[in-house]
Amino acid sequence: MPAPIHAIFGRPLDTPTPKGFEDIVLGMGCYWGVERLYWQQEGVFLTEVGFAGGSTENPTYRQVCAGGTGHAEVVRVVYDPSRISTEQILKIFWENHDPTQGNRQGNDVGDQYRSVIFTTSDSQLAAAEASRIDYDNRLAVNGYGRITTQIAPLDRFWRAPEEDHQQYLHKVPDGYCGLRGTGVQASSAAAVHEAASGESDGNPEPSSSSAGGSSVATGAL
Repeated sequence: MPAPIHAIFGRPLDTPTPKGFEDIVLGMGCYWGVERLYWQQEGVFLTEVGFAGGSTENPTYRQVCAGGTGHAEVVRVVYDPSRISTEQILKIFWENHDPTQGNRQGNDVGDQYRSVIFTTSDSQLAAAEASRIDYDNRLAVNGYGRITTQIAPLDRFWRAPEEDHQQYLHKVPDGYCGLRGTGVQASSAAAVHEAASGESDGNPEPSSSSAGGSSVATGAL
């Protein structure tokens, strides 16, 4: 059966990742709003919703919502790092949900709604860990608890078999979107990179262009 065509980009969802591009898998609660957030970013080549982090093979949305699969609702993001860096992808991630809530996002309760970053390279993993440490400190200053986000190399991404869930908020513009940021700005992508590589004083400043707390943060830094 042929893969669905992306409703925004016009590409089959099984399009191979172009040479020099990267993919990363992110969970921030209900995957509909997360996918829209990332397909709107300059430099993103493809997005698709699905499941990762669990043990059930070929899971369906109904199975994951029923519990017991161990999977989180996630979005696979394929991007051109020359146009949007991994650090920019992560900045958008941190600012557009509350990563301190454990197995929930707001009123959406269950381990499928947990905050996750599944990486596909060592450099992505290092960037994710560095940005987590930085944002954890910023949240603490603003009275939030510790970040509960799971960060790990990707084992397997399972595309959601429900075709209507792909690019759902393009097909149903007034559909449900549960994204809610904390309002705490993350550091600029460049500053986090410099701190992780030892090129700064380790105290990166937030970007003045950050849109913390919004459900559509800019990827331009």
